[in-house]
Parts: sequence; C-alpha cells; structure tokens
Amino acid sequence: MTRVKIVEVGPRDGLQNEAQAIDTATKIELIDRLGAAGLTVIEATAFVSPKWVPQMADNAAVLRGLHRRPGVTYPVLTPNLKGFEAALEAGATEVAIFAAASESFSKRNINCSIAESLERFRPVAEAAKSAGVALRGYVSCVVACPYEGAIEPKAVAEVSKALLDMGAYEVSLGDTIGKGVPATIRRMIDAVAAVVPVELLAGHYHDTWGMAVANIAASLDAGITTFDASVSGLGGCPYAKGASGNVATEDVVYLMQGMGIETGIDLDLLVDAGAFISAKLGRRNGSKVAQAILAARA
Repeated sequence: MTRVKIVEVGPRDGLQNEAQAIDTATKIELIDRLGAAGLTVIEATAFVSPKWVPQMADNAAVLRGLHRRPGVTYPVLTPNLKGFEAALEAGATEVAIFAAASESFSKRNINCSIAESLERFRPVAEAAKSAGVALRGYVSCVVACPYEGAIEPKAVAEVSKALLDMGAYEVSLGDTIGKGVPATIRRMIDAVAAVVPVELLAGHYHDTWGMAVANIAASLDAGITTFDASVSGLGGCPYAKGASGNVATEDVVYLMQGMGIETGIDLDLLVDAGAFISAKLGRRNGSKVAQAILAARA
C-alpha cells in the first residue's frame, strides 16, 4: 500500500455539537484552509433541522460560499429527502446517509428501528442516483453501543451491505464511542468485508479510549485505505463527558508519513488550519502531533 485517502469530517461532524455559535465565514475559511492543505474530501455541513442541530442552520450559505477547489469534493449529510432536496438546491454534488448497527442507538438517536431507518434512506438514495449525486453511507456503533454494549460484527455487515445495495459508493464504519481495539476492529472488518469489497470500506474511529491510531494501523493491515478524521480532533464524545471524539487528522497524517504512505496532505498547513479553528473556539488543539509541532515552532 502506497497511498490512503483521508476524509476530513471536522467542519460537519466536528463542529455540529459545539455549544457556541460559529459564524459562516469561519466555517468557510476552515474548509478553504483544509483544501489548501491538500484534503480532497471535506465534509462541509449537514442539511438537518436547525431545531435539532442549530450549528448547521447555515448549511446552504456554507455550501454556496465555498471556494471550490479543482479535484476536491464537499459532501454533506442528508438524513431525509427534504434535506437532500435542500442540499441539491444549494449545489451539493455528494451526500451521505447515516445508519446504525445498534437497534438501541437507532431508536434513541433517530427514533426508529434499523430497518425503518434504511427505508427512510431509500428515497434519498434513489433521488441521488437520479440527480447524478454521489452517495456515501455511514454505519455507527460498529463495535460497541452506549446503550447495549458490544455489537455483533454480523449486524454491521448486514447494514453495510444494505447501504451498498442502496447505491452507496463507499461505507464508512464508525466506532462511535471509541471502545474498539485492534482485535475487535479486525473481527468487525473481516465480517463486513465478506459481503462488501474491502476497497469500498472506510474507517471512522473515535479516540475516546485512546485507541484510534492503533485501530487505523489494524485497518490498514486488513486492507482499508480510506479513513475519516477531524482536524484538531474536533468533536467530543457525547457519551463520555469531556472525552475526545474524532481522531485528529494531524495524527493520522503523521502516522501515514511514518509508515511511508502518501496522503497528499501538507502537515504544516494542516496544523495551521487546526490552530486557526482552535483559536476561534478558544481551546487547545486536540491533536498531539499538532501540539508537538506548535511547541517546536515556539
């Protein structure tokens, strides 16, 4: 393996639960800085109800205001047909849908069963296909659930296959509460790869328990070459107060550099982007690699 793709999720997954309001211009500048650093897939926003996710209320303004770089895609989350239609009107060329491998999580998070959620997504998938819009699928709680504990790999495989059959070009496997370790991650990947080609899978690992980088290394061994990450580690874990959430993009890029694997990302410019948003949020950069580089610069 000589190259991996990193999907930057900070502007959406990272910022969506921030309590403080973040202005549209800051979001657009963050996305532009990430593009300048070499990220080629940057999740820009979510077309969800502002009642439930106030931080994403400016979704159309963000998408329309982007400085779109050649070769860069800006996917958005669209949980239902209404959201998809609004995203399409705002210029979306790629959308994502989000299912769970845990019945308890699905019912508490979106108030329906896994099967019902997949039926809700079907019209979105059909509309995306008709409009020539790329569709990405997410599966949450692929190792453990905050409500029911360990998740059977077979359940993850079933949901992943359903998303693939629906038209998703890629399925992102999310360790939502970060409890996975290399052994459980590998068992899960092996089960999913039996029904979905491994080259169509991505790893989305949270660092709540400090295992994200180890899990990425294990996933590389399993054949996965796409990973989601969040600049500066944006996005805490809502199920563990004060805990880290998404793995930091800077840490993933540093890992890949050390393994001789290309990402196409300029680590220094990425650290600058993380420093920019951290300053705007008034908090310390959540990436250990960024902290080390910034300390060395001082």
